[in-house]
Amino acid sequence: MASITRRRPGPKQSGFMLALPAILWLTLFFLLPVVIVFVVSFLSRGRGGAGELPFTLANYERVWDVFRPIIIDSVWVAFVTTVICLLVGYPLAFFISTRKDPRMRSFALFMIILPFWTNFLVRTYALQTILGREGIVNTVLLNLQLLSEPAQLLNTPEAVILGLVYGYLPFMVLPIYASVERFDFRFVEAAHDLGANDIRAFLRVVLPLTLPGVIAGFILVFIPTIGAFVTPDLLGGTRGIMIGNLIQQQFRGSGNQPLGSALSVVLMAMVMIALLVYIRFGDKER
Repeated sequence: MASITRRRPGPKQSGFMLALPAILWLTLFFLLPVVIVFVVSFLSRGRGGAGELPFTLANYERVWDVFRPIIIDSVWVAFVTTVICLLVGYPLAFFISTRKDPRMRSFALFMIILPFWTNFLVRTYALQTILGREGIVNTVLLNLQLLSEPAQLLNTPEAVILGLVYGYLPFMVLPIYASVERFDFRFVEAAHDLGANDIRAFLRVVLPLTLPGVIAGFILVFIPTIGAFVTPDLLGGTRGIMIGNLIQQQFRGSGNQPLGSALSVVLMAMVMIALLVYIRFGDKER
């Protein structure tokens, strides 16, 4: 009686089978929606704002001609927010990583992550209350007689930037902290022995070696802020509108789904450029 031998799946086959659920998930819920949005962006506006044939480039022409200032403002707001997060987060990450007491480091990281325990929308509403005409900021300034009447803090671009910095600062601190924690401070001592002052040691030694964390934090903050719509809507009003708000408006009610899809494709293109920058520079250990 011939013996029956069972063939065991090879490493490639078993690896593919393990990855198959993730591949199906990404295809169904990521790749397919992106393809649908890309196709709809070339359709004409039909009844009720839905897309219909024929194909046209008018949506992209309108994005460029009409909404270009808002797109530029969105990029600018995201860039300013990211720079502020960097200026605040880099020293904060250094301060946390240089604590000798592990319990102190853990407590500081806990305080950084603590806001994530509360819903982002709830935190934005809290900021809206704080910055209101009868909020804490105006109340303190009026009691100190620094103002004669409540200041207009809400519905301004500055309020939008403040809300975005508050919401996304941890995304800058954590990757920089991971880079600084691996940094060997003996390099700084060597730079001082070679005659470098603190500024030159930072620019020539510390910053290049922690640059991967800086780039990672830059991307992690810039990408979500450029497409934000909740914070600009609640804190900026009509003066804080960004590309995310435009996309939301086009898909609500009898809007213009092809135009909203074109705006979404433009936003995805900008995000892709940012990711390419990270792939090019962020993964390099220096």
